[in-house]
Amino acid sequence: MTEPTRIIYDGECPFCARYVRMVRLRDAVGQVELIDARSHHPIISQIADAGLNLDDGMVVVMDGKLHHGDAAMTALAVMTTRSGLFNRLMRAMFANPRLARVLYPPLVAGRAIVLRLLGRRKING
Repeated sequence: MTEPTRIIYDGECPFCARYVRMVRLRDAVGQVELIDARSHHPIISQIADAGLNLDDGMVVVMDGKLHHGDAAMTALAVMTTRSGLFNRLMRAMFANPRLARVLYPPLVAGRAIVLRLLGRRKING
């Protein structure tokens, strides 16, 4: 049996939580495991050991490989179905790695502002 695709995201970020619920990956890739980065799931320490900061971006684990930040968004965009306006928009914006590298940092900055306004702490501090 193959490992499920895992998406590690900030469960306290309203944008992150909504995004992982809206993207239609199960239709495209089968089993998907959503993991809150604030949990004590064993994968969290594995991500830290790899030198990846979950405050700088989500992580997607596929076939044992960690995709972080804009690379995670690209991996998700390529895997998602083309059904629905949201998925088509995400695919158009993030399937191109160069465009994803440009678009992702403002999303991370926006997330930081929203968390601060909501009185929520960063994942790693």
